[in-house]
Amino acid sequence: MKTIAKGDSSMVKATSVDATGRLHQEVLRALDLGMLARWDRDRLREEVRRLARHLAGTTGTRLDDASRDLLADRVVSETFGLGPLDEFMTDPDVNDILVNGASEIWVDRQGVLSRTGLTFRDDAHLLATIQRILAPIGRRVDEASPTVDARLPDGSRVHALLPPLSLQGPVLSVRRFGRRLNGEGLLANGTLPNEALEFLSACVKGRLSILVSGGTGAGKTTLLNALSASIPHGERVVTIEDSAELRLEHPHVVRLETRQPCPDGKGEVSPRELVRNSLRMRPDRILLGEARGAEAFDLLQAMNTGHEGSLATVHANDAREALMRLEMMVLMAGIDLPLKSVRSYITAAVRVVVHMARLHGGSRRVLRICELRGIDSQGDYRLEPVFEFRQEAVRDGRAIGRFRATGEVPESLEKLGASGIELARERFAARWIEASGAEGARHAA
Repeated sequence: MKTIAKGDSSMVKATSVDATGRLHQEVLRALDLGMLARWDRDRLREEVRRLARHLAGTTGTRLDDASRDLLADRVVSETFGLGPLDEFMTDPDVNDILVNGASEIWVDRQGVLSRTGLTFRDDAHLLATIQRILAPIGRRVDEASPTVDARLPDGSRVHALLPPLSLQGPVLSVRRFGRRLNGEGLLANGTLPNEALEFLSACVKGRLSILVSGGTGAGKTTLLNALSASIPHGERVVTIEDSAELRLEHPHVVRLETRQPCPDGKGEVSPRELVRNSLRMRPDRILLGEARGAEAFDLLQAMNTGHEGSLATVHANDAREALMRLEMMVLMAGIDLPLKSVRSYITAAVRVVVHMARLHGGSRRVLRICELRGIDSQGDYRLEPVFEFRQEAVRDGRAIGRFRATGEVPESLEKLGASGIELARERFAARWIEASGAEGARHAA
C-alpha cells in the first residue's frame, strides 16, 4: 500500500490531481445537488473528508489528515470557488490571470508574466469555472455567443472565448484590480520622481488638461487614480470608461460606463454618447478612461469650453504619436478641418502629455513628461520634455535607468502662479534626479 506521509508535499502533488478528480466526481455522484446548493463550505468539507477516506480504502492509498485536508480544500474550492484560480483572485500582487486552455494558467505578478504549475482537469472543468465567474453578474458564454467581455463586482475585467474561435479550448483573461497606489506609492516603486509628481499635481490643481499615453499595462489608469487626489474636493468629476477601472481619490464622482450591443445589435451606448451626456451633468472635469474614437473630439471641445483640467488616456508608443492619434480621432468624428486647424484645436485643449511604459522585468515608469506649447511655423507640435527617464541597462532581467530634469522651464508656470500655485523655476534646472525605488538613479556631477 502506498503511503503519503504528512508534509511530503511532492508526493501529495503527485497523487492529488488524479485523486482530487475522482473525489470531485464522487462528491457529485454521492451528494444531492440540491443539498450542495444549501450547504456551506464547512459542511461540504466534512463530507469530502468522509469520501476521501472511502476513496483511500478502495484504491489502496493511505492518506493522513494533512493530505486528506488538502484534497478536501481543493474539492471545496472547485465546488464553491474557482478551483485553481482561487489563490490568484485574492493575491494583491497578481494583475492578470491568463488561461490558455485547460493545461495552461499564466499570471502577471507585479509586471512579470510566468506560467503556474496548476491546471484544470479538462475543458469542461475550465468552462464550468468560467460560467461560475460570470454567473453573479448574469452573463454566460456558450456556442451561440462564444465570446464575453464583462466586469466583475470587484471591478476586475473578464474576457472569455470558446472554440471554434479558440483552437486550444476555452480561453480566459482576468484583469484584476491590484493595490490602489497613491502618489506615495508611485514614488516608492520608482514610477516617477517627487519633482515630476509635484509638477503633475500642480497641473491638476491648476486645471491644466493632461493626456496620458502608453501601451497596455503601462500604468496609465494607476497614474490617473493617483493624480485625482489633487482635484479640489469642491469640484464635480465625471468619469467615462469602456470598463470601469478608475477608482478616484475624490469625494464627488459620477462614474459612467459604456454598454456593448445586445446579440440583436441594439442597445449599444458609445463613449461619444456618454461624453455628450456628461456635459449635461454640470461636470467641472471629465476623465476619459481611454480615447479611442470620435469621443475624443467631444472631449477636446469640452476642454476648450470651460472644462479645463480634464484628463484622458490614449494608447500610443510615444508622446508625439499620442497627439497624432488624437488627430485621427477628431477626423473620425466627421470634422472637416485642415490638419493645421485640428492641431491648433488640440494644442488649445491639452497642455501636458505624459508617456508611460512597462520596461524589462515588469517595472512601470513615466518615460517623459512634456509640455505642449502650440504649433510652430511649419504646423508641427511644439512638444518640449520637462522630465524624462533614460534606460541605461538591463540587469538581472530588470531595466535600470535614471530620471532627469531636462532644463526646460514650463511656460505654464505663469498660469499656475495666477491660480496661486507656486513652483520655483530652480526645480526644473537640468540635473539627474534621485527617485525612490528606481535602481541606478543618481545625480550628475
